[in-house]
Amino acid sequence: MTDRQYDVVLFGATGFTGALTAEYLAEHAGPGTRWALAGRNRARLTAVRDRLVKLDPACADLPLLHADTDDTASIEEIARSARVVITTVGPYVKYGEPLVAACARAGTDYVDLTGEPTFVDRMYVKYHEKAVRSGARIVHACGFDSIPHDLGAYFTVKRLPEGVPLHVEGFVRARADASGGTLHSAIGIFGDPAGMMRAERERRRVEDRPAGRSVRVSRRPSPKARVGGGWTLPMPSIDPQIVVRSAAALDRYGPDFSYGHYVAVKRLATAAGMAAGAGALVGLSALRPTRGLLLRLRAPGEGPSPEQRARNWFSVKFVGEGGGERVVTEVAGGDPGYGETAKMLAESALCLAHDDLPETAGQVTTATAMGDALIGRLREAGIAFRVLTTD
Repeated sequence: MTDRQYDVVLFGATGFTGALTAEYLAEHAGPGTRWALAGRNRARLTAVRDRLVKLDPACADLPLLHADTDDTASIEEIARSARVVITTVGPYVKYGEPLVAACARAGTDYVDLTGEPTFVDRMYVKYHEKAVRSGARIVHACGFDSIPHDLGAYFTVKRLPEGVPLHVEGFVRARADASGGTLHSAIGIFGDPAGMMRAERERRRVEDRPAGRSVRVSRRPSPKARVGGGWTLPMPSIDPQIVVRSAAALDRYGPDFSYGHYVAVKRLATAAGMAAGAGALVGLSALRPTRGLLLRLRAPGEGPSPEQRARNWFSVKFVGEGGGERVVTEVAGGDPGYGETAKMLAESALCLAHDDLPETAGQVTTATAMGDALIGRLREAGIAFRVLTTD
């Protein structure tokens, strides 16, 4: 793809997370990276570019491309023009398919920040084989969903013995705020549980299983390991599915791999409140009248202030066991939902565009497609990957 006009095209730069991603690229893409902004409203794209000029005067010449998910020709044009396309346009189950389809056809690498299992499974069924044939790498969940968990489990596994059964558990602690886009995506996920289960069954029907190996998500309501005091709850997110897909693709995870994913809190009252809140969101999202009320709480494009984001943080600790050995690791950083998500998304695209990576194609995970190279980039960008203890 060396003849493509752009190394990276960012689609959705006028949204909340998209604008943060554009700012990160302006400061960190480097003078050798040919990149552009894409969207359907040129006036709003121009406003974003004007803000970027304050970070880097060279952004005054940043190309602005027309792209609209309702205009197939425009989406195909940006896919053909780029080596990598970033999209922050969600909810992805509603707006994401045209760009995945175009990238799969054009052999263009693709990254997003979706946490929507239904979307990821449907895209696998419809476009994985097309992407394999074209050479495109379709990499979903390149934000807080699910880079810290996917690369954290990968980082942990590499510190355990090879060729033996392995069990890893992740424990998430965070302080974070939700944007309108995140809220709308979450309501979309919880509002159609039947569709989510149907998409999962369709994927299982066509997905290859690792030969002679077993990988699975642990369904234990409580973890085997303990990391400090407090309380844990199973975390209902796409993250464990992504981790297990990495394990299915990479022999390094051993002949029998399992992964458990939990949220960790210090107080019982907090755990009870989180469980009740999650249950209420699921119940209210399933009913049309209350779903509409939830969607009006915060509009897409709205999000926490810089001051709020500066107070936010995340830590994911992993306990890995196998072959008689035990290791505890941690992935940690700042604002998980927006500042660090924009960083992870941008670095994923730059990694695909510039780094020497394993040969992969189709719908792949960050660990499978980028692994150590992306960990190195994120460490340099200020996200910690560290070993806490080994036994």
